[in-house]
Amino acid sequence: MTRSLRPRAARRLLAGLVPTALLAAFPFANVALATNYNVSDVEAHGHWHSVVLSLGEERHFRALEQHSYSDSILSVNYTPGVCDLPWLEVRVELEELQSESRVANLVPGDLRVDYATIHSGAAEFITQRGDRGFYVNFYLDELDLLIDEMREGETLRLRFDRGDENYWFMSFDLAGAGDAIARAERLCEAAG
Repeated sequence: MTRSLRPRAARRLLAGLVPTALLAAFPFANVALATNYNVSDVEAHGHWHSVVLSLGEERHFRALEQHSYSDSILSVNYTPGVCDLPWLEVRVELEELQSESRVANLVPGDLRVDYATIHSGAAEFITQRGDRGFYVNFYLDELDLLIDEMREGETLRLRFDRGDENYWFMSFDLAGAGDAIARAERLCEAAG
């Protein structure tokens, strides 16, 4: 069975895996699961934004797209000292605070920009106690290539394989991704 993953469908998909949670007022501020960061230096880039996240001396830099879905955010994240190791994450807002931290599932996942390379890897579904989000982190062999393709592409498509031909799809608009990712990366490198 093949379905397009829309905001309500995303909640139904995740409802089978985790309890639901309250909507977060600033969902893009949760860079390290269950931690609310101060958001500053927000800059718009088409349907994308680049932001600086801080908590005390800790800093992170994020390029994010929250235009495609009302309850989901795609982000590319950078941390000073390891700017060459960005991570890709999808966050889905739920209706209740999560009662426990856990890996809810690990499934095969494919990502593709337009008609470029199909990047196959694993998608880890995570919840954190006290957080309002459900996180999907991706483990891919060629993440750098995928991010380069995102900089130039129009649409990023994701497919999660829950087994028995039960596929769920999401797609994110890449208008502005190149500028947002470049800025987040530059800010990270300048920080250190």
